Amino acid sequence: MDWILVTNDDGVDAPSLPPLARAIGALAPVRVVAPDGERSWVGKAITRFEPVRVQVVERAGIEIHAVSGYPADCVQLGLHGLFDEPPLLVVSGINAGYNHGAAYIQSSGTVGAALEGAIGGVDAVALSTQSRTRGWREWRPWSLSAASVPMWERLASLAADLAAPVLAAAPQGLVLNVNLPDDADADTPRRLTRVAEVGYDRLFTRTVGGEFVHDYRGFLNHFAPPEGTDVQASAEGCIAITPLRGVSTAEMPPALRRALAI
Repeated sequence: MDWILVTNDDGVDAPSLPPLARAIGALAPVRVVAPDGERSWVGKAITRFEPVRVQVVERAGIEIHAVSGYPADCVQLGLHGLFDEPPLLVVSGINAGYNHGAAYIQSSGTVGAALEGAIGGVDAVALSTQSRTRGWREWRPWSLSAASVPMWERLASLAADLAAPVLAAAPQGLVLNVNLPDDADADTPRRLTRVAEVGYDRLFTRTVGGEFVHDYRGFLNHFAPPEGTDVQASAEGCIAITPLRGVSTAEMPPALRRALAI
């Protein structure tokens, strides 16, 4: 049977997951394999030193294989462990929060799941959204509430529209990383973009007890001009579509090459 694997990193209880599964299900049958809780900021981590448990649950009428591991574990099991045949496509998302710029792409469980698909020879689409008008600390809790479902349904319809050409094309070992503004619709401009060269600073805050807790504040440090990048397109309210192909070779500065005698 031809089918599509749907996953995410926000977990089985994310309000974005059932609308995405339904919308993608209009293209082909879907199987949903997702973490049993939120697994953001884990990149393409794979569980190594403990068993991975899977149980079948239902959310909003959608059957989901809930996995105790990471998003990439979900895709690995979807490709090789849970079913008799691999999917034609992996769709990961829709993440609550943009995954654009090099630092955030490499940290993203949403993108990590998509990359696991490409490693297994299955093309993938990773989808993320965020508000341009509301602050992160206000928007993020709202985006995970029941009140956000109409937004997720609208974005899921766009996701299916974007995934359809990838499904129809010959496999390329490709990931399309898509960042949509949360008010996007069919008329929102789309841009083919490159990855912005960005980094971040402090991610942890020390507590009174001396522990360190994750304290993301949404900052970006630009290492190169943002023109033509995913970050710029998102800031301008466009849908940023960025093709990724795993780890690629970088150019070595001539001075360093001479110093290494290569």
